[in-house]
Amino acid sequence: MRRIVISKLGSPEVLKVIEQEKLMPLDDEVIIRVNKAGINFADLMMRLGIYGKTTKIPFTPGYEVSGVISEVGKSVNGFDVGQRVAAFTGVGGYSEEVKVPANQVVSIGDDISFETAAAMPVTYITAYHMLVELGNIRDGDTVLIHHAAGGVGTAAVQIANAFGASRIFGVASSGKKKFVEGLGMRFIDRDHEDFVKVVKDETNGAGVHHALDPVGGQHLKKSFKALRSGGKLYAFGGSSFVRGPKIFKPTTLWRLLRTPKFSPLGMIGKNKAIFGVHMGTIKDLDLMRREIEILVEMLNKKEIIPIIDKVFHFEDVANAHQYIHDRKNRGKVLLDFS
Repeated sequence: MRRIVISKLGSPEVLKVIEQEKLMPLDDEVIIRVNKAGINFADLMMRLGIYGKTTKIPFTPGYEVSGVISEVGKSVNGFDVGQRVAAFTGVGGYSEEVKVPANQVVSIGDDISFETAAAMPVTYITAYHMLVELGNIRDGDTVLIHHAAGGVGTAAVQIANAFGASRIFGVASSGKKKFVEGLGMRFIDRDHEDFVKVVKDETNGAGVHHALDPVGGQHLKKSFKALRSGGKLYAFGGSSFVRGPKIFKPTTLWRLLRTPKFSPLGMIGKNKAIFGVHMGTIKDLDLMRREIEILVEMLNKKEIIPIIDKVFHFEDVANAHQYIHDRKNRGKVLLDFS
């Protein structure tokens, strides 16, 4: 079996395919023969060494997989060899075979493709956790989504619609206008429009109920301004810290230093809330399992339909990362281990 490792920090070329030893499950684990693995922007930041604490290098990235169970630990109930599943792996997903605690695995039906299943664990849980679990989104709410054409962005618009949002603003580059509008969002050109002015003008000066910001840095301050009284800002990334596919620490440090400091007293006066969200560090696996089970049910009802942009063969992983660096993706990008 083979897996992909980040051999050192740097550009996509540091991703190497190596052989791995046969995996043996612990009593509470299952072994999954991976069919598809999801790529997330966090993987790119980990490769550049700007995603906080990461596993000691070399290590295998990858938060999510789909595939077929090949072995089951002695104390595992409810899963059998040959069963089709999706799993939240934390790390290690870029591999032909992974071992995962059984409570991080969900069964998928024969009518759900491996592509669809691999596209869900991170992006849809992230969007659902923000808008539903934390945000308590309800009928008539307005939502602002940055990177609206990306994996979390496309998941968020579907979840917002499923819960009755009245207006959804999608911020993206001009080349993605048609795609974003096709998802039912009011497109905002990130390079030529002031998103704060647009949402204020089109909500009678009030602002939005929810703002999803994976950009970070000074951008968070503007997203906070776009909220109405009682609004909620979700900070879940730092794409502004990434300047292309190579390490450029001066840019990262400068933008990190310029990240606004929000005063609790100021937030009280404005009646606004800020949530920091990182699904990879959540310890409540029962909560995550409940969320993914709800999402699978929504998928079965066709309330959500993951948008797959492109599937790369796993040996082409460097080009897959570069593709996302170039901001070409419209929806989810996957690796094929089948």
